[in-house]
Amino acid sequence: MKILGLDSSGLVASVAVVEDGSLLGEYTVNYKKTHSQTLLPMLDAVAKMIELDLRTVDAVAIAGGPGSFTGLRIGAATAKGLGLALGKPLVKVPTVDALAYNLVGHQSVVCPLMDARRNQTYTGLYRFCGNDMQTLREQSAIGIEEILADINRRGMPVVFLGDGVPVFLPYIEKNVKVPYTIAPAHVSRQRAGAVATLGMKYWKEGKIETAREHVPEYLRLSQAEREQAEREEGQGQ
Repeated sequence: MKILGLDSSGLVASVAVVEDGSLLGEYTVNYKKTHSQTLLPMLDAVAKMIELDLRTVDAVAIAGGPGSFTGLRIGAATAKGLGLALGKPLVKVPTVDALAYNLVGHQSVVCPLMDARRNQTYTGLYRFCGNDMQTLREQSAIGIEEILADINRRGMPVVFLGDGVPVFLPYIEKNVKVPYTIAPAHVSRQRAGAVATLGMKYWKEGKIETAREHVPEYLRLSQAEREQAEREEGQGQ
């Protein structure tokens, strides 16, 4: 079984190919470039390096959200185009779940933090029993104070990762009451290898969709939609 993984849900762009228990190749860049300019060239580079015929993949796993609205749309368009062209199913992997899976096997509670602006974060809470991931709190868009209150209430050691960590670190340092650590750089951001590996697990469980069915999961309104709602609310007062 061979799964192509794609993640463009944040600043990171990442492409990976996983076959059975092996990561054949992964190309991950955390740099301020437009994903529409980088994702397909990265896929082409990986395919050439590992001599991959894209027709041999069984499915395309895509980080399905939440995350950057533009990034998610670029990833969705790429995955849908590949799925339609190759006649392959898609596997939508929740972005926060895949980020947590970077730390598979970790003994602490895993808390991904993605910066959603306005003191909001895309987050969740996870624990691992060996390679099995248990969801303690499903991914959601909430205030940083809410997720830290949940962590303190549970009273268990926690490890943080994600692009929200540097944003919220001063608040974390002041308000977390349990032992905590910060994930090191090589596992602290989105990686398509995790998307592909979880995608393989979901594929085996029958959690697939067609390219036409795939829709990103934003979890909240876009900035333009929020501003429109605020204007309408102001006009109604």
